[in-house]
Amino acid sequence: MKIKLLVTGGTIDKIYNKLNGNLEFSDSHIEQMLVRGRVEQDISLERILFKDSLDFTDKDRDTIVSSCSSCEFDKILITHGTDTMCHTAQLLSQKIKNKTIVLFGSMVPYSVNNSDALLNLGVALGAVQLKKNGVYVAMNGKIFDSDNVTKNKELGIFQELQ
Repeated sequence: MKIKLLVTGGTIDKIYNKLNGNLEFSDSHIEQMLVRGRVEQDISLERILFKDSLDFTDKDRDTIVSSCSSCEFDKILITHGTDTMCHTAQLLSQKIKNKTIVLFGSMVPYSVNNSDALLNLGVALGAVQLKKNGVYVAMNGKIFDSDNVTKNKELGIFQELQ
């Protein structure tokens, strides 16, 4: 089974800048995460965006949809910032019906201690292999349907709408 992994940025790939105290982008950590997780699946990695999801435009989301539509694989993972992940997941579910797509990210950057990044990658990797065609969000050790998920900003978790 071949899996496409699209990198779009988000907190998962940010690093802490010790000079100014900001979280910033340097390079993606996804390959390192796959090695650390001893992932042996046939994964084709492609970086299509590299930014905070709060900065995504409609054109950026069109790029994600287009990348998924034109992908030769029917199993797709997408790294995504948590702030607009649900919005992108809903858009993808409206546009693409014949693939299994799982979005994941992290509330704490992979580069910071006690990050949830590896857990979310692992859950997403399992979900993309086991779920039927559709769009899902993998966060907090759970798999959510794209039409029944929200980010609870007060608690810092993802949860079902209903």
